[in-house]
This record gives sequence, structure tokens and C-alpha cells, in this order.
Amino acid sequence: MTAVAQPPPVPEVPATVPAPRAASVLRRLVRHRLAAAGLVVVGLLVVFSFLGPLVHPADQSVTNLQEASLPPGSAGHLLGTDGVGHDVLGRLMIGGRTSLIIGIATGLLATVIGTVYGAVSGYFGGRVDAVMMRVVDAGIAIPALFLLLTAAAIIRPSVTSMVLILGFVSWLVPARLVRAEALSLRTRDYVAAVRAVGGSGTRIILRHIVPNTVGTITVNATFQVADAILLIAYVSFLGLGVPPPATDWGGMLSDGVTNIYSGAWWLIFPPGLAIVLVVCAFNLIGDGLRDAFEIRRSR
Repeated sequence: MTAVAQPPPVPEVPATVPAPRAASVLRRLVRHRLAAAGLVVVGLLVVFSFLGPLVHPADQSVTNLQEASLPPGSAGHLLGTDGVGHDVLGRLMIGGRTSLIIGIATGLLATVIGTVYGAVSGYFGGRVDAVMMRVVDAGIAIPALFLLLTAAAIIRPSVTSMVLILGFVSWLVPARLVRAEALSLRTRDYVAAVRAVGGSGTRIILRHIVPNTVGTITVNATFQVADAILLIAYVSFLGLGVPPPATDWGGMLSDGVTNIYSGAWWLIFPPGLAIVLVVCAFNLIGDGLRDAFEIRRSR
């Protein structure tokens, strides 16, 4: 009896192309001195803003005009008080918590929306890509600050509304970056193999294209956080931020500028320095992540 030849086994399709492992990327990031300094600064600011009020509680809803505009070190106020008697140190902690929450939440929201939008546009290409990218081009042509000020003037500002508004104007850049990556990844052999065995477009996008853009997504997310913190500082400085007694660093800076001629320097420098530190720190982390994901440069 003649033996029937067995068909060769179907090769297993890899889920992703070879990429640097998370431990390797983290090791390179820690070795990057400026990125490590940025991580330390962000960590200290997070501890200061979220755990600081437990050590130094300050009631920002009660005014005390008898202790208004006290200089640093007066009556137990390490950084002094503002024009209505609020402790500047406690207000700096509360403002930092608001700024960090809005910045990080906005960065995540913009990254998720931009990643999905860009991956879909780049994978399908053709007319779908042309139409979707024209929407992105039109959005980028309009200044983000103008859209933000218009929306903040119409909608009552709150932490949730500011996150949604900032996310709406911030997803355009990651969408273009991911779309460029997707245009290259859609021509890879493993994507063609998945398509040949009947894999759907949704599976290819979620399981094969998006995971291979994790480097671009991660690096851009850090810059998105820094940009969001700057944007909320702009809006709050113009008086359209979160309403009192809540505050953020931009709102504190705006209040301090009104008292600049009275010599109350302690109302300007602490929030201004905090904004500069957190924005520079996230930018340094982004630069370090970009170098860590760049295998050729690290070698």
C-alpha cells in the first residue's frame, strides 16, 4: 500500500516583529542621565502633589484676610500666603495635583485616539487614508490654543471637561505618526501572511500593527503630557481654567502676576518654576525613551 504524503505543517505567523524587550528599554532609559533626572523630578513632583497634602493640609475654601500676603516663613507658612490668606505651599500641592491629572489623562486619551485613528488610516490606505488624513490636516491647521480658548469659554471648565477638550485637540499629532508607521508595517511579510490565512483587518491592526508602533506611541505620549500641562497653564493664565477654590499652576501664576507690583514674588516663582520643571522633565524622559527604543543608536 502506498503511503499518503502528509501536507507540510503551516508555519506559525509571528504576532509582532522583533522588538527591544521592556527590560532592555528600561535599562537603557535608566542609563540615560538626563532621562533619569527627568524621572526623578517627575517622581518628586508626584509625591509632592499627591502625598504632600497629607503632611501639610491646607483648607483652600476658607479665606483669612488677617494672614493675607504674608512673606515666606511667616506664621508657619513656608512659602507665604496669597492675597486672600491661602497658604501658597498647600495651594501649590493642590495645583500640582490638578495639572498632573489633566496632563497625564490628556496624554493617555490623545495617544489612544491618535493611535487607533492613525493605524486604521495607514492600514487601509487609498481613499480611506486620503479622507482621514485631510481631517487631520484641517485640525492641525487650526491653532490648538484658539480651539481650547473657544471651548473653555462655551463649556464650564472642570477637570473632566478640560481633559476632554485637550484630548480633542491633541490627538492629531500621534495620529500622523502612527499612520506613517502603519503605512510601512502593512507591507511586511507577516501582515501578508495573516491576510492570506483569513485574518481580519481589526485583528491585523490590534495584534500586529499597533504593538509594533509601541516605541513611537510611548515616546510621543510623554511629549503629549508636557504639551497638555503647558496648554492648561496657558488657559488658566488667561482666566479660563478650573474654577476656584480648585486651582492649577497656571491659575496660580495668573493670580501672582496681578500682585507683581506689590513685590509678592513668592506668588509667581513657585508655580512658574513647577511648570518649567515638569515640562522639561517629561521632555527629557521622551528624549531618553526615543534613544532607548532606537536599537541602532544604542548599539
